[in-house]
Amino acid sequence: MKKVCLVLLLAVGVFGNQAIAQTQVKNGAKMSVNEDVHDYGTVAFGGDGVTYFEVTNTGNAPLILSNVKGSCQCTVPTWPKEPIAPGNTAKIKVKYNTSRAGAINKSVTITSNAANTPTKVVRIKGNVTATPADGTPVNKGGPKTN
Repeated sequence: MKKVCLVLLLAVGVFGNQAIAQTQVKNGAKMSVNEDVHDYGTVAFGGDGVTYFEVTNTGNAPLILSNVKGSCQCTVPTWPKEPIAPGNTAKIKVKYNTSRAGAINKSVTITSNAANTPTKVVRIKGNVTATPADGTPVNKGGPKTN
């Protein structure tokens, strides 16, 4: 009889801890991103290399993005420093330097207090066309206005 009671107590303790752990995962901030990979397609040399990743807090506590880092100096992210309230969405701006011809395959690492994914890696990809062959300068500022 003592052995049966001991086995029952152990079983309740093990399953009880699992139930508590699952409850803890359900609570807190949760991060969801609108896309894992942004494809620029073909971008002109010196063209617009800006895109946005939308981050939504699907949890029940404020989501704090503590760091967002590009995989190289040619990929520069800008992110909101204020907490994202539950149910709200914020944008992470990612600027790629399109004065480098060739394939784009870079990553951006998002570090947060999210219970489901404290670290999330998103990617950008595409291709930047070659520099103009005739040496003509690329106009990045648009037409001049008087």
